[in-house]
Amino acid sequence: MERQIHIEPVTRIEGHGKITVFLDSAGDVRDAQFHVTELRGFEQFCVGRTMWEMPGLTARICGICPVSHILASAKACDAILAVRIPETAQLLRRLMNLAQLVQSHALSFFYLSAPDFLLGWDCDPATRNVVGLIAARPDLARKGIRLRAFGQEAIDRLGGKRIHPAWAVPGGVNQALSQEDRAWMTERLPEARTTIQETLALFKSAFGDTKERDVLGDYPSLYMGLVRQDGAWEHYEGVLRIVDAKGRVVREHNPAQYAEIIQEASEPWTYLKFPYYQPMGYPEGMYRVGPLGRINACDRFDTPLAQAELEEFRAQSGGRSGRVFDYHYARLIEILAAIEEMAELLADDRITSPAIRAEAGVNAREGVGVHEAPRGTLIHHYWVDQNGIIEKLNLIVSTGHNNLAMNRAIREIAKIYIKKGKVSEGILNRIEGGIRAYDPCLSCSVHAVGRMPLRVEIVNAQGEVEATLSRD
Repeated sequence: MERQIHIEPVTRIEGHGKITVFLDSAGDVRDAQFHVTELRGFEQFCVGRTMWEMPGLTARICGICPVSHILASAKACDAILAVRIPETAQLLRRLMNLAQLVQSHALSFFYLSAPDFLLGWDCDPATRNVVGLIAARPDLARKGIRLRAFGQEAIDRLGGKRIHPAWAVPGGVNQALSQEDRAWMTERLPEARTTIQETLALFKSAFGDTKERDVLGDYPSLYMGLVRQDGAWEHYEGVLRIVDAKGRVVREHNPAQYAEIIQEASEPWTYLKFPYYQPMGYPEGMYRVGPLGRINACDRFDTPLAQAELEEFRAQSGGRSGRVFDYHYARLIEILAAIEEMAELLADDRITSPAIRAEAGVNAREGVGVHEAPRGTLIHHYWVDQNGIIEKLNLIVSTGHNNLAMNRAIREIAKIYIKKGKVSEGILNRIEGGIRAYDPCLSCSVHAVGRMPLRVEIVNAQGEVEATLSRD
């Protein structure tokens, strides 16, 4: 008889989802699906609002990565105003995006995922969380918490709030950087840089053997991310590059024309759509974004420390990596790159100029804003009337781009570990770990501490429950 294993909810991710593993009559894995079970509807209830409200409105999509939506929204509105924002405003937006990348990546690594591979995949779930990490490795946990706090405080000093800062606006930003806040960030960068270098060294010493990083599967795909015109790693502007599993460039495209190469499919068992690379069709056009997508797509980093790490990463991986586990490795390299670029921006005297906003009215009826959120490429596309009232919008969030890949990941992991219908708590956690590696942001809710609730039922073809495994 065919059976199903349900993992509900998936824990230590931002939002609510569940996993279903389908077993064949022999008890081996036939398929697996990642269900996003919440519907939020931002594309509908933003219709009828003014474009001037959009950065503040869309920031409420998430309490973890509001900066990402604020910046993508402001860029879409810049296009509607048809303005080139002041160079200081662009520098400041870049600085805030880097601070967001630091705090979000630190949250993902230290709070959500490190308890798995630093405490053990089969560790007691009651202690397999950030509290358990603090107890077992207090120095590392303390440094990780301080690293994230640095990113949050930098956002606060730039925008006036850590969460939902009403700062990036159509045409630029609404608050200049003070010399005091510039000095505060500059003074704390060395500690942040030391922390991430020590963490990278620990990670490489513990997981230097690439076979150890196969725990979450390894499969080829396309990869997508913004790069500069010369192919360097980028996070705010540039061209949209897609490469294949060997790093060969498949396409470089104007981000504003994303719809020519990216389409979205729907499935009846999830509210999250499935973007795919249109020339290859669905689902063959699967691609990955985020930390691993970006460092696979780029040619190099323009900062020396991150570039040295990238060279080592590629030497170990034989070029580009398809390992799901390497999202964690790539995340650490990106934190280092962000800290290096923050230092460069803060050393630029233009960063404190008061010229921070271009004034204009509606000059175009359509605008696209694309940049790199911590989890991957983020797209805001707005259509407005002559008064700037939103008539239609399309949002492709970073997690959406990875939807096909996340489903592939859990299927691959389940096939490795589930045989003849036998499952254990540690196996379920590895399947969840495949999702956590992508750091999906499904809503504002995070399950970071405490005992993880989980109920798994094995159901036969007649709908009868044959066995139950639960965490309450």
